[in-house]
Amino acid sequence: MFDVEKIRLDFPLLSQQVNGQPLVYLDSAATSQKPHCVINATSAFYQNENANVHRGRHSLSEQATHAYEQGRITIAHFFAVHANELVWTKGATESINLIAHGLQSRIKKGDKIAISLLEHHANIVPWQQLAQLTGAEIIALPLTLDNRLDAHACCEFINTWQPKIVAITHASNALGNITDIAPILNTCRQISAISVVDGAQAAMHLRPNLSNLGCDFYVFSAHKMLGPTGLGGLYGRHELLNSLSVYQTGGEMIEHVSLTHSTFRPAPAKFEAGTPNIAAVIAFTQAIKYLQLLDVNAVSDYEKRLFNYAVKRLSSIDGITILSDCEHNIGNLSFNYRDEHPYDLATLLDSYGVAVRSGHHCAQPLMSELNVVGTIRASFAFYNTQQDVDRFIDALIASIELLD
Repeated sequence: MFDVEKIRLDFPLLSQQVNGQPLVYLDSAATSQKPHCVINATSAFYQNENANVHRGRHSLSEQATHAYEQGRITIAHFFAVHANELVWTKGATESINLIAHGLQSRIKKGDKIAISLLEHHANIVPWQQLAQLTGAEIIALPLTLDNRLDAHACCEFINTWQPKIVAITHASNALGNITDIAPILNTCRQISAISVVDGAQAAMHLRPNLSNLGCDFYVFSAHKMLGPTGLGGLYGRHELLNSLSVYQTGGEMIEHVSLTHSTFRPAPAKFEAGTPNIAAVIAFTQAIKYLQLLDVNAVSDYEKRLFNYAVKRLSSIDGITILSDCEHNIGNLSFNYRDEHPYDLATLLDSYGVAVRSGHHCAQPLMSELNVVGTIRASFAFYNTQQDVDRFIDALIASIELLD
């Protein structure tokens, strides 16, 4: 049995009040809340263990290095990959930029780069920059009428257009729609297209086995997985990862330096120039251990029940238009009320202590396709409750009455 009330005790921020009301936090797609173990690990490192990694032979440095690299092993195990295939970055955004930069030498004029209208700007703009630098062309994978990536249609599209790179989201940040990526990745392998999966939204909810998935690259952000901000990761198939050109240069990523020439270490060190975010890696390790202690099936079932309950209650309000796929979703419920601006409703909801996201969600091409200026997004996690949903709906009804 999944005991959500016990779980909530692990997340101190959830017990506070906002605008004199109990907080209802429905913005986990933007950033998840942090359990005590993550907060404590950050504080403990700076209080008791603070030292740089890979540089010293004194005890504190060796302890920090061990904890830092053990974190890499823990996260690699979470994704079922090898530790030398995992690069620490500032987040999913930097991870995609690193990949796009590293692939410049492989792309030439006329090559195709396939992305979709569902993508976050972080999985659009780096590919636009690569296309401008190389003369490649951006092409859009087909969407269904209900704004999903249809695997069969995408596979046919890829076979027809033969792109060199296919960059797709595992789950839409704006809508929460889950992509059936396995057939798409299989088609990419068949035509030797490089596959890049944006897992920023999906990693915590779907817990993908990347060895089974078979993608070339997968990116994620720690702060959307109960971890600290300013840290993320890049999984890359080691042979391909090692073939990328360097992204940043400096200390630690070098093998040998003379005044006129340098050689670089193999991946992942090749892409980790300078002093890393040591405390964040150690804290993120605790976040992953926390997730691993939870029954994955119980969490998944609970999140689905909660999401379905929210859909049912939201659908009962006259004038609401739900834009998310309500069948295959990680828990991001995107909607609008008549022609009201999403900012206005979000502001009113905040006065009731309800935290939701409003706007284009860094997905302007998708908003243009939907013919809306933006949406309101209520995003759920396993620490939310049915009472959260009820308070959200009650506040929404009250806000609508004020607007009307």
